[in-house]
Amino acid sequence: MTEKNIKERIDKLRIQINTVAELIGRNPESIKLIAVTKTRTSETIDSALKSGIEFIGENKVQEAEQKLPLLKEKYKEFHFIGHLQSNKIPKLMKLNPAVIHSIDKFSTAEKLNAYLSKKNKKQDILIQVNTSEEQSKFGIKPNETLDFIKKISSLSNLKIKGLMTIGIFSDNEKKIRNCFQILRKIFEKIKAEKLPNVKMRYLSMGMTNDFEIAIQEGANIIRIGTAIFGIRNL
Repeated sequence: MTEKNIKERIDKLRIQINTVAELIGRNPESIKLIAVTKTRTSETIDSALKSGIEFIGENKVQEAEQKLPLLKEKYKEFHFIGHLQSNKIPKLMKLNPAVIHSIDKFSTAEKLNAYLSKKNKKQDILIQVNTSEEQSKFGIKPNETLDFIKKISSLSNLKIKGLMTIGIFSDNEKKIRNCFQILRKIFEKIKAEKLPNVKMRYLSMGMTNDFEIAIQEGANIIRIGTAIFGIRNL
């Protein structure tokens, strides 16, 4: 795909985001667009960065490790959005992720916190919630999220900044919307608890097929791959 094609796709996407946000009285500027760069080459990512993308997200540490150093264009933030294996923590942290979206195991959080305390660093994280309760998906069960966050809030080098979910992959809009509504309710509930070390700032939800519904339900981070780069080579 050419740089021109990518720019056209990004411009179209921005218009869609603006339209949905304005219809519900939200400021489009408050919605962070993360370009999901899984399987894309560094040249393709550079084309997106030249075309106005500022935030990039990778699912695999190994892939991020290979590609990020090759980028010629600057990006504002790198977000890690895939499942984090604890043995990959040192490699990931060398890439300076702005936010890790996918914490759903206390043992991983503990290891991350231990690594950070040795380096005297803090890390913004989101808690991944399995709102569709599908077996194939990672994430905490919705009804266990508050207790999980209370437990993690004691890890002083981790800064909990919000929640992330992957909506159900379905043609049924009601089912998709329900996933996002569940996350929003948990978000508001945790916000009201005013827990130490917890600032509910980000709702990371919505991908190419459902980002408009996600924005309507309060998403302020959307993770988009296909709508920017076309169908992915698996």
